[in-house]
Amino acid sequence: MAFAQRCPGGAEIELSMLFVDVRGSTGLAEQMSATEFSRLMNRFYKAATDVLIDSDAVIDKLVGDQVIGLYLPLFTGPNHARPAIVAARRLLEVVGHGSDEGPWLQIGVGVHAGSAFVGTVSGGDNTVTDITALGDNMNIGARLASLARPGEVLVSEAALRVSGLDLRALEQRRLELKGKSERIDVRVIRTAASMPS
Repeated sequence: MAFAQRCPGGAEIELSMLFVDVRGSTGLAEQMSATEFSRLMNRFYKAATDVLIDSDAVIDKLVGDQVIGLYLPLFTGPNHARPAIVAARRLLEVVGHGSDEGPWLQIGVGVHAGSAFVGTVSGGDNTVTDITALGDNMNIGARLASLARPGEVLVSEAALRVSGLDLRALEQRRLELKGKSERIDVRVIRTAASMPS
């Protein structure tokens, strides 16, 4: 992260964020050796990052059993939630949700849009520097992914508005998010659901 050390800073911007979580990873790790589990997770990381990169996302993190992608207007335009939503559905497909054989890994995905700080963060004496996104909207995106059932994408109304997609025909849920005073409305996408491209 030499670039982040040379060019510290950042800005609060509007963007879309995608969080994808593996379901049951603790149980999976218990059933296999650490090496076998690392191979499975590397397969997941590769599948997820391939989809995100193809959709012009910036990969924020590969952390534990989660991958985080950021959709910045600079790269994706004013409808930055559209490629995030399309990529989210594609993620379900690449791990096998909706296929005859079934998924080789159970995942849930959350897509949200709003403002966040995007820039550098540093550890003590600048020994560790990273580029990331921070703020309440990032927390909401993470919570959506954690509440998605296996094989589901939860898309916030904020992301839906930014996307320009008409997903009103899809199932709607009102969710209570941990630590939030107000409930949030989402649309639910599954691989079997039709979705405008």
